[in-house]
Amino acid sequence: MRKATLAAVAALLAGLVLAGVSGAASHGGKFTAALVSDVAGFNDNGFNKNQLKGLNEAAKKFGLTAKPIISHSASDYKPNYNTAVRDNAKVIIAAGFLLDSTVKLYAKQYPNTDFAITDDTYKDAGGYKNEEGITYATQEAGCLVGVLAAKEAASMGTKTIAAVGGIEIPPVDSYIAGYKYCADKVVPGTTVLVQYSNSFTDESACSTVAQNEIGQGAEVVFQVAGSCGDGALKEASKLGKWGVGVDADEYKVASKILTSAVKKTDVGVYDVIQQVNEGTFKGGSDILLNVKNGGVGVGKISPKVPASWVSLMNSYKAQIISGKLVPPAVIKK
Repeated sequence: MRKATLAAVAALLAGLVLAGVSGAASHGGKFTAALVSDVAGFNDNGFNKNQLKGLNEAAKKFGLTAKPIISHSASDYKPNYNTAVRDNAKVIIAAGFLLDSTVKLYAKQYPNTDFAITDDTYKDAGGYKNEEGITYATQEAGCLVGVLAAKEAASMGTKTIAAVGGIEIPPVDSYIAGYKYCADKVVPGTTVLVQYSNSFTDESACSTVAQNEIGQGAEVVFQVAGSCGDGALKEASKLGKWGVGVDADEYKVASKILTSAVKKTDVGVYDVIQQVNEGTFKGGSDILLNVKNGGVGVGKISPKVPASWVSLMNSYKAQIISGKLVPPAVIKK
């Protein structure tokens, strides 16, 4: 009788302990958040580096375990997701559009794990209820730098500017679409040369593209190619032309930086982890960061830019916030 009673009490206590563990997992507590990089790793000047910053800030704030995982090539994506799953990550965040198909595969296979992806919608990554897209209205940031680029070219007696893309994918083209749209709007007839390096890491490839575009008359080069694009900025400065940075504030990358189109990828990663910590993960939906909520914008502007141009750019910003101006996210040929 006594043994039976003790066994019953033990079973009850075990049940309470398990219930407590389950409750902690649902309402925050300690868990692992994984961030899988694309092929650029975490040592670029902004896009991936800032996502790592967001991961580490969330880990410190919420007392959880941060697990950054570096991909050196596309063949690393699946093994890296296997590692995150093996280590019982509660949320796994893909650091970019290039991991789209990998997210789709693992979100379906592990329905009890939360997944998120930067620069893609949850629908494009599979459309599963355990996925969340971290999206950015980068066409709005592209628009703002396009205003300054077009004015700079016009001041030099030309209407030709350029963009160096990394790989021709939507997160790259959305920047360029806004850039083209507003450049032509502020200086009608502006020509925007667009070429792709097919790399996000090879500075020499982007340097060559920038050299070609400048040879065709471009006065300003907007790089949309990650760390590869830094080669374009340096080449533009070397040839006496202006460069426009991307994702992070790249004012110090080269000597002639007009400004940068900024995307706060740290905020997107942080927000997703906060949701998971609070038990409010919004699976089956997308976060949208834009000019209005401060998720995208511009970095430091060269002091050589006239105040009237900055005022003009800010008027475009106000129109975007009000909804009067809607830059396109797709390049119009």
